[in-house]
Amino acid sequence: MNPASPRFSFVVGTTSLAFVVGQLDVTIVNVALPHIATEFSARVATLQWIVDAYTLAFAIFMLSAGALGDRFGSRRGFVMGFAVFGVASLLCGLAPDSLSLIAARALQGLGAAVMLPNSLALLNHVFFDAPTERGRAIGWWTAAGSISIAAGPVIGGLLMDTVGWRWIFFVNLPLCLAGMLLGLRLPETERHAHSHRIDWTGQILVTLALTALIAAVIEARPLGFGHPFIWGGFTLAFLLGFVFLRVQQRVPEPTIPLDLFRNRTFNAAVLFGMAVNLTYYGMLFVLTLYLQRVLGYSALHAGLAFLPLTAGFFLSNVISGWVMARFGRRLPILLGASLDAAGFLLLLSVAGASSHTLLFVAFLLIPTGMGLAVPAMTTTVLASVPKQRSGTASAVLNAARQAAGAIGVAVFGSLANGDAAQTISGLREAAWVSIGLLLLAAWGIFKAPMPHVVPAKA
Repeated sequence: MNPASPRFSFVVGTTSLAFVVGQLDVTIVNVALPHIATEFSARVATLQWIVDAYTLAFAIFMLSAGALGDRFGSRRGFVMGFAVFGVASLLCGLAPDSLSLIAARALQGLGAAVMLPNSLALLNHVFFDAPTERGRAIGWWTAAGSISIAAGPVIGGLLMDTVGWRWIFFVNLPLCLAGMLLGLRLPETERHAHSHRIDWTGQILVTLALTALIAAVIEARPLGFGHPFIWGGFTLAFLLGFVFLRVQQRVPEPTIPLDLFRNRTFNAAVLFGMAVNLTYYGMLFVLTLYLQRVLGYSALHAGLAFLPLTAGFFLSNVISGWVMARFGRRLPILLGASLDAAGFLLLLSVAGASSHTLLFVAFLLIPTGMGLAVPAMTTTVLASVPKQRSGTASAVLNAARQAAGAIGVAVFGSLANGDAAQTISGLREAAWVSIGLLLLAAWGIFKAPMPHVVPAKA
């Protein structure tokens, strides 16, 4: 299929809308957090839950959503995901208190979990027999989602200064309606009626394990590591995680098919994606606090400060497809990781009155590196599994990335939880952690085999 053809544009544009809507709500809420804290008298830990309720539900339910798409058809899941997301967005905008908002955010995450892996499965289905076009299509798909992540704070800032924070959720309603109508015109994927059943035991165990882990991390600084809630939370998360893995080895149709992790290339790509999300989501949360609480930026000013992220994501995502076609998948991932780490290195110099130039360059390098690496990483995951398991593989990839993002917000937010001095200190500590994780993940990609052929159908 010609990348300039209307058919190519429609498929990529429609599937990308799911990524745009799902990723936009990961970050659009960030600049509104100080205002939400004031209206609901919320502490930093509550703000972390407002962010992580979405991300955590996104991660957890994506595991089953991808498999259900394989079984019942990805187009059906795509449309239903938009419907759930639209209803949840309405509830978020009408929330009377922080607890209601957190619950509605979790429902949003459920909707995003259904539509995102199915959008990628639809894209992979249409272009599976054309690897070059598939790489370019995924590049545009990833670019759209990455731009929405970067544009979230900007759009949020504009809405905050005009119509108020509740409109950061109401803005989703027309987008969800458009997604449902356009999605009905996409080609349906093959249905595998006996491909997978929901592993309810595994789903419940992973939900409880991740929730206990996130809760313990978020409350660790306020309560102290010696508090029974903290060490009890970590212990419970470990035990539930261990039981979850044992269950996955025994059930015939597990939530996470562990056999996928026998592939070194798949493992390296998933771990790289987790490192990218953990560092980016966590740092974005801390930087939002830094810009508004330390530098005194307004919501709009803070949103505009993130504009370089948008430009960096867009340009590098588009270039990544060309680099993949010319040099393979390994080079853009390694180059992207290096640029990403360089951006975090600059953030080690932040202070109470940081240079705008320093922030601008850092905010340009980080998304440029991510934009180069993520399309190649995503393509690597899809190329390492048979076609009929693309929905499950993309669900595992994106679930792992979203879970890592939730952990990043919890960990980095806890490091920066305090006064201005603590925020600056926490930001620097988070930058060091980010650099280390990205370099380790890049080493895994460097050592992993990177075949150039599409695997045959199993």
